[in-house]
Amino acid sequence: MSSIVKSEFLLGAAVLAAAFGMMFEHALLGMGQVAALAGAAALVVAIVLASMRVAHHAEVLAAKVGDPYGTMILTLSAVLVEVIILAIMMSGEDISPTLVRDTIYSAVMLDINGILGLAALLGGLKHGEQPYNDDSSRTYSVMILTAMGISMVVPEFVPAAKWHVYSGFTILAMVTLYAVFLKMQVGAHSYFFSYSYPKREGAQKRTLAEEPVALSVAILIAGVVIIGVLAEVMSGLLTVGLKGSGAPPVMAALVVAAISASPEIMTAMRAALANRMQAVVNIALGASLSTVILTVPVMEAIALYTGQPFIMAMTPVQTVMVAITLIAAAINLNDGETNAIEGMTHFVLFATFIMLSLIGV
Repeated sequence: MSSIVKSEFLLGAAVLAAAFGMMFEHALLGMGQVAALAGAAALVVAIVLASMRVAHHAEVLAAKVGDPYGTMILTLSAVLVEVIILAIMMSGEDISPTLVRDTIYSAVMLDINGILGLAALLGGLKHGEQPYNDDSSRTYSVMILTAMGISMVVPEFVPAAKWHVYSGFTILAMVTLYAVFLKMQVGAHSYFFSYSYPKREGAQKRTLAEEPVALSVAILIAGVVIIGVLAEVMSGLLTVGLKGSGAPPVMAALVVAAISASPEIMTAMRAALANRMQAVVNIALGASLSTVILTVPVMEAIALYTGQPFIMAMTPVQTVMVAITLIAAAINLNDGETNAIEGMTHFVLFATFIMLSLIGV
């Protein structure tokens, strides 16, 4: 028991943060904008700590089942965290109607250009060219393009009076796309998403696989619940802290995207430095696809239930950035090997995304 408590110290810290947050939320709100922002920042750190433990136990389950199931568990756990935070934040007052759109856009930029770009850059500098299965990159890329086109480009041309009709169609389209993709990923085409590497990490995988599955499932569920509690308190503090502060409109979306991606970032960097680029591709592109194809139907269902539509159509700048990103990914990830130059191109695109966000474009 003591070993469990010791290993789950970070999750325990997150529980304490949730308790203190619930106790002192109103006091912080009454102390003004600076106190609210400081409280929100502390809770963001707590959410990241809880997310790290959720990611660890997702990796434990992944070690049990292997790829492609392993990375699928990791990306789905991250998307679940994102959906919970978004749903809680959208239920509050004075929330931007573009929060869902901006969060999905930010997550795609962070996953493809940030995670994949930095991982390919660092891995390329250490190992040179890093091999992976190019069937996976092509499949992910075309799925991301289709899902974002349907849910975040076409809505620009849908009449306002018909939003609910198209929302219903979008839910059906996303669910159908994901059902077919999932059947392919775990069925006849599962080899698209795996790559045979020399056995270099057997000891680490054995260590993960030795952890009890039931314990990992229980802690994973508990971690998601704790994150939900933290997100609810953080949402109120962040809204008050950012209101009238002059911060870029996309700041809240960046926070949500960064929180959900934090465990994936560390996992992808470890995989790249260990010369396992297939895991990086599965994490970065898989997380992008899961973010779009799973977050959109959940949030559209909430919009239909409440009768309040979200603004899902991307701005012209966002559309251009997504187009450049997917074109660059299609070219870079077409030959089954990544290198530092390809990683740098994506990381420069990520820097461009950050700059545009900071200047409010």
